[in-house]
Amino acid sequence: MSNKHVPLKARKVSFAWEDTPLHWVPGDPFTTHTINVLHLLLPAGERWFVHVYKQVLPYIRDERLRDDVIGFIGQEAMHSRAHDEVLPHLKDRGLDPTPYTAQVDWLFEKLLGDRTLPPGRPRRWWLMERVALIAAIEHYTAFLGDWVLNADALDRRGADPTMLDLLRWHGAEEVEHRSVAFEVFRHLDGGYARRARTWATAFAALVFLWQRGARFFMENDPTLIDGRATLRDFHRRGRHGLLPSTGAVIRSVPRYLSRAYHPSQEGSTEQAVAYLATSPAALTAEKPQEPQEPQQQQPPKAREPQNPQNAQNPQEEAV
Repeated sequence: MSNKHVPLKARKVSFAWEDTPLHWVPGDPFTTHTINVLHLLLPAGERWFVHVYKQVLPYIRDERLRDDVIGFIGQEAMHSRAHDEVLPHLKDRGLDPTPYTAQVDWLFEKLLGDRTLPPGRPRRWWLMERVALIAAIEHYTAFLGDWVLNADALDRRGADPTMLDLLRWHGAEEVEHRSVAFEVFRHLDGGYARRARTWATAFAALVFLWQRGARFFMENDPTLIDGRATLRDFHRRGRHGLLPSTGAVIRSVPRYLSRAYHPSQEGSTEQAVAYLATSPAALTAEKPQEPQEPQQQQPPKAREPQNPQNAQNPQEEAV
């Protein structure tokens, strides 16, 4: 079942962050904040995916792929909302992410947003560029999803279970829909030169944004005196399984650039579906809500009959 097609659906999950500490990997602010960069990038990034794919839908002629894109849009919109809801929690803990997220919003809404171009080839070119960029980015979201589903070191370090469930629910859905973006690109364009060029852009941007986001968190963490984020720290955590290893990141490059590449070679649908069947948030989302019984109104109390002997004559009352 690892490569079996699974119909995609959005799971309307929710998470409660009241009990999650600022350093949700105990005693390890670097690992915590390196993974926290997801909360900075994904809300705007996933909204951008949805925006572009809504423009793409009219060009898709394959019915199954069209259904997959609709499911993909629903899942990505939910991912954006779930990560966006972490940001107020970070602010409550004394770490305001607004200065960084404002720049990320500008990147996706302005730099990579819609452009005023003449209809025809220029407009289609810009749409295809963004479709290819999304395919390249989705290669790495699936890579990270597969990693976090297998990151037992986070469990051994006592990582916060709510945050782990968010990351693994999201990661499982990324593995579940890992082929959609590449299939859309192949359906609409598929040119290798564009695939390679947009991969280089996406990879460079992700590395830059990630290291900059980790530095932002470490430098602004109110509990740290001299917080720093270095490549050496990343490499060391990767060796212990707390972050993706440097070697795994490097090996992901030739896989995507191979002409024989297909995302189904990455991760396991079976493992992803198995996690979604046990995820606390996903199970709660799947649970049918019990209908509330309408409140029965109490019948009005009957007025007690008035004793004729005590009844006053209206004329006497008026005197």
